[in-house]
Amino acid sequence: METKIISINNVAEQQEAIKEAAAMLRQGQLVAIPTETVYGLAANGLDEVAVKALYDAKERPYYKAFSLQVADVDMVQDIAARVPDMALKLFERFCPGPITIVLPRKSTIPKRVTGGKNTVGIRIPDNEVALAVLKEAGVPLAVPSANISAHPSPTTAQMVYDDMKGLIPLILDGGPCNLGIESTIVDCTGDEPVIIRHGAISEKEIMACADA
Repeated sequence: METKIISINNVAEQQEAIKEAAAMLRQGQLVAIPTETVYGLAANGLDEVAVKALYDAKERPYYKAFSLQVADVDMVQDIAARVPDMALKLFERFCPGPITIVLPRKSTIPKRVTGGKNTVGIRIPDNEVALAVLKEAGVPLAVPSANISAHPSPTTAQMVYDDMKGLIPLILDGGPCNLGIESTIVDCTGDEPVIIRHGAISEKEIMACADA
């Protein structure tokens, strides 16, 4: 498989590239996209075949869940069975941004995405290329880091290419990632938020917002 790289310098002027990526995703193909944290490898989160291809490309065990990225808070309601007030506070305070919020999943979300769990992580990235692709695709995207499992998370398109050349058809190059550190993962399925993975947003900031 040939892996193509398209440089995105101006989203407004390069809508054809965004549309091409979104169409490929809707068709079940994999596309690497930039986010503010690290480059992600995107697949249609509602397409079980595409999600399986994502696991295989990353050489990732099937029991490890993928989070879903969406374009805005309205799309969260399409994924989560319940969105408690503390989760809404976190979405409103930190999104778009480097936070992934774990909530009960709706039955329409394939269990293959969530590693068989009844919960799903949801994130709204703070990157104009990623948001443009999400809006154009119109579906939630499973977007783990764009690397073979256990390899370093990529912060440039070249790192993605070096690791995944021949495994994926397209990389959107939006330049180096701003943060270079992965999102904070917060479980909001209980009465209090629980930090599952420390990341770009501190536990202190999370708790202060949830308690406000």
